[in-house]
Amino acid sequence: MTLVRPTHAGMRHVALNVLDLSLVEAFYADLLGFEVEWRPDPENVYLCSGVDNLALHVVNDTGAKAQTLAHTGIIVDDIDGVDEWFAFLTENQVKMASQPKTHRDGARSFYCYDPENNVVQVIFHPPLSKGRSTPSKA
Repeated sequence: MTLVRPTHAGMRHVALNVLDLSLVEAFYADLLGFEVEWRPDPENVYLCSGVDNLALHVVNDTGAKAQTLAHTGIIVDDIDGVDEWFAFLTENQVKMASQPKTHRDGARSFYCYDPENNVVQVIFHPPLSKGRSTPSKA
């Protein structure tokens, strides 16, 4: 008997192990606009963007034995939004890993670090984003 692969709605939940919950929560809530959905206890918080869920869990160590994560992605709906986010986060002293770049597939993105050096990609990705696919002439 061959099983049929079930469908899914995409990746809408990410969980990060963090050392300083208040610092990381402030990054995602105050700078990226996530809202607290649920705080079950002082060592866990669930944030929501309206379409995504981000869980932050306090751990004592994020060293070599901890699970690692390449990066998380924040989708923007307009290609110009990538540069707007880059400017906003730079102004807020967020450490950058790269400059905004347009990729071969028409996507545009940059990478930055959250307060515990988790890499966050801000990306306009045509198949997922809803807005313009070409930069405006300013």
